[in-house]
Amino acid sequence: MKLTKLFFILFAAGTIFSCCSPKSTEPLTCGDLKAEDFVATVNGKQTSLHVMQNGDVTVAITNYGGRIVSLLTPDKNGELGDVVLGFSSIDGYLNAKEPFHGALIGRVGNRIAKGKFTLDGVEYTLPINNDPNHLHGGPEGFHNQVWDVKAANDTSIVLTYLSKDGEMGYPGNLNVQVTYWLNSDNELHIDYLATTDKNTPVNITNHAFFNMAGDKYGTINDHILMLNADLLTAVDSTLIPLGENVPVEGTPFDFRTPKAIGKDLEVEDEQLKNGLGYDHNFVLNKEKQGEMSLAAVVVEPNSGRKMEVFTEEPAIQFYGGNFMDGADTGKHGTSFNYRESFALETQHMPDSPNQPQFPSIILAPGKEYKTSSIYKFSVQK
Repeated sequence: MKLTKLFFILFAAGTIFSCCSPKSTEPLTCGDLKAEDFVATVNGKQTSLHVMQNGDVTVAITNYGGRIVSLLTPDKNGELGDVVLGFSSIDGYLNAKEPFHGALIGRVGNRIAKGKFTLDGVEYTLPINNDPNHLHGGPEGFHNQVWDVKAANDTSIVLTYLSKDGEMGYPGNLNVQVTYWLNSDNELHIDYLATTDKNTPVNITNHAFFNMAGDKYGTINDHILMLNADLLTAVDSTLIPLGENVPVEGTPFDFRTPKAIGKDLEVEDEQLKNGLGYDHNFVLNKEKQGEMSLAAVVVEPNSGRKMEVFTEEPAIQFYGGNFMDGADTGKHGTSFNYRESFALETQHMPDSPNQPQFPSIILAPGKEYKTSSIYKFSVQK
């Protein structure tokens, strides 16, 4: 056999072998997190940690509460920073004072007045966990459940959970599926899907706490925020809607033009007083309800990190970390202090089952609850 012919045979064989060889089985990592620290048995089910990576973003998710544990994204110098508050183990979440870190929230996010609503002529009573109201699905809501991992790979994870009839006082068996996935444009997508066998209220969201400065945190009051909302849902001193949406114009709640979060916090304002700062629902400007549209933009000026939030939901809750008190210490040894984190929770209106003027959140048998939100990360130089 001629040498040239032998070369081509060996080259072809090597190419075929290379193409057919399995990819590296080396697991993805996310900062200093260790997968073994997230293995435990909670409520008779096993917890775990799953890491996704695409583009410049790496995200760690635990099936305990479907939580975002960590999210690494670069600053203007290319240095990675963890922009989501969280803990380095399952024990951290189980023992935290703040129960909602990074979690999926349901069956109904936000507050329900006095833990009561009437549906189809029946009054339902829910546990009170934010006196005098019911908050984020109750003390054993979605955030405290171990979700089943239906599928997972290096860029996505599909979580499922059956919320049984009567759980936390809600009617109907609710089958829920949430998919987290990353694309190469540094976008974290969260797709929500649910079905029921009985009329029931549904309003699911994610409760990640962010600080775009990364790992060391510090105040979020210098973050520059834009909210695409002309209207604010006015609330009483227990953060239950007063029944109307009011214009943000001329108030500290006008973030239509980007401004520092802390710029107007000292203004005398009844709504700021009621929320001890910002903890309010903003009604998003949309040309068509249900469309995917820009809801918010946050920029941390020193690092240049930028996050854009897009959603199909009609509203977003902006919370400015007013109730953080340093009682919890996270995965970087940093305490979670007053106004050093924020949340942007895509949602329907608070207390909707008791507020007929708001869009309904009642899901009926044979219908699907289906909605998506996107958190996109980039750098503003």
